[in-house]
Amino acid sequence: MEPAEAHLPGERPRAAAPPGPASAAGAVPVVLGVDLGTTSTKVVAFDAAGSARATAGAGYALREGGAGHVELDALEVVEAATRATADAAARARAAGCAVVAVSFSSAMHSLIGVDADGQPLTGLITWADTRSTDLAERLRPTELGRRLHARTGTPVHPMSPLVKLAHLRAHEPELFARTARWVQVKDLLLHRWTGEWVVDRSTASGTGLFSLTDLDWDPEALELAGVHPAQLPVPVGVEHARLRLSAASAAATGLGRGTVVVAGGGDGPLANLGVGAVRPGVAALSIGTSGALRVAVDRPGTDLDGRTFCYALTDELWTVGGAVTNGGVVLRWLTETLVPDLASVADELGDVPEEPLLDLAASVPPGSEGLLMLPHLLSERAPQWSAVSRGSWVGLQRRHTRAHLVRAAVEGVCQQLALVADSVTAAGHAVGEVRATGGFARSAVWRQLLADVLGRPVSYMAGGQEGSSYGAALLGQHALGMVEDLTGGGAAVVGEVLDPDPAAAAVYARLRPVHAALADALAPTFRALRELAGEEARAH
Repeated sequence: MEPAEAHLPGERPRAAAPPGPASAAGAVPVVLGVDLGTTSTKVVAFDAAGSARATAGAGYALREGGAGHVELDALEVVEAATRATADAAARARAAGCAVVAVSFSSAMHSLIGVDADGQPLTGLITWADTRSTDLAERLRPTELGRRLHARTGTPVHPMSPLVKLAHLRAHEPELFARTARWVQVKDLLLHRWTGEWVVDRSTASGTGLFSLTDLDWDPEALELAGVHPAQLPVPVGVEHARLRLSAASAAATGLGRGTVVVAGGGDGPLANLGVGAVRPGVAALSIGTSGALRVAVDRPGTDLDGRTFCYALTDELWTVGGAVTNGGVVLRWLTETLVPDLASVADELGDVPEEPLLDLAASVPPGSEGLLMLPHLLSERAPQWSAVSRGSWVGLQRRHTRAHLVRAAVEGVCQQLALVADSVTAAGHAVGEVRATGGFARSAVWRQLLADVLGRPVSYMAGGQEGSSYGAALLGQHALGMVEDLTGGGAAVVGEVLDPDPAAAAVYARLRPVHAALADALAPTFRALRELAGEEARAH
């Protein structure tokens, strides 16, 4: 008998762990949390106590083209994820563990068109792709756009698969007509490994095609996109544990044939689960290449002004918040353009290349002496959800140095996340404690600056825990009955809590409305520049 889907403790029966390697004498049962990211896949083997027993990863390169194209090679991602899973499984066995299941976290908002045999007809169109900007800008302020955002929880933005599909339908009709199915990256991997076309309701909720109240595909959204339900995977719960590895995928991953595969969820919502940010007033914040802040709520809904998203975590928990496109990518750009000399010295010394940059930022007082930066190098998402926005420094004077430019940029990234926090609060959800993860947390300067800008205590996870891979593993463990409490936080151990400096926090609070007004004030300029760039491109 196939295991039933499981939800919160006591509500539905657990699926029993399968016989086999897990029952070997002395072997510690583990679940592999596979986190399919935008530029790499990370796989971590977690035991029932939440301890990481083995880790592996594999990267892949983004393909950035003209007109906003930002894609991956879908099959390259599948191969990398398979390789990383095999590496993690081998390391887990070497550590005396037995893999009883694989569960997934995935970057949201991807789109792949496949033929009837499941072969990709398109690249893996990522959330960062902006080719559908014009359509999104027209649709978002309309009554239809507002209605779709409210019902699906996904803002009308080029990141949304709904908007991507409507754009492809209009601009590539022959490709659109040849496509048998439209899927996301995890859907494709699950099909390759198990032969089934399914999508968990968490990642489905980020497509703009999925009704949060009906927990099924939304007819009005499907009509706009020009697709029908048969062209999409079947929605299942995040703890859906009825999938099994095929013989071929078992051989490729080094796992047993028939190993349980748990559907898992979206990386953002699962980060909340992984760091224990599932109680009222506790927010999960992450800064990697991009950034996000989310709180867990017990009913779906967005704010009336359309500044927040709402994505499913389980069928009983949702996450409300916002994602910013520009996080660590701003720091990398600054390193390459403003301080390549310092970065090269850091490389020679074996230090983190961005560290000299942050040391420069620390030499300037809060507020950067009247200099602000709108850090929208890759356009932006929350809370404005307009992809026409561009980066800019405002308030430049002759006395400003590159140290001021750097600090203003880092402050800008943090202010953007503070605006998201304000939007979440305005939507009626308290934000008290903030639990932060991401590569930025290696820097003491950035950690303190974030607390100062947010004006709230910020907790950092012990061991630099990322959250998403553990959230995926925790879903798998709960589905198999290995843990009783899905929302207990498990291994989410706080290692450091930083309080804001009152004087610095006061400066940033006064600057926040100025920062908030910049994108709207400069919007006509950004649109004019976009139109000129389009004219130049057509001329050539």
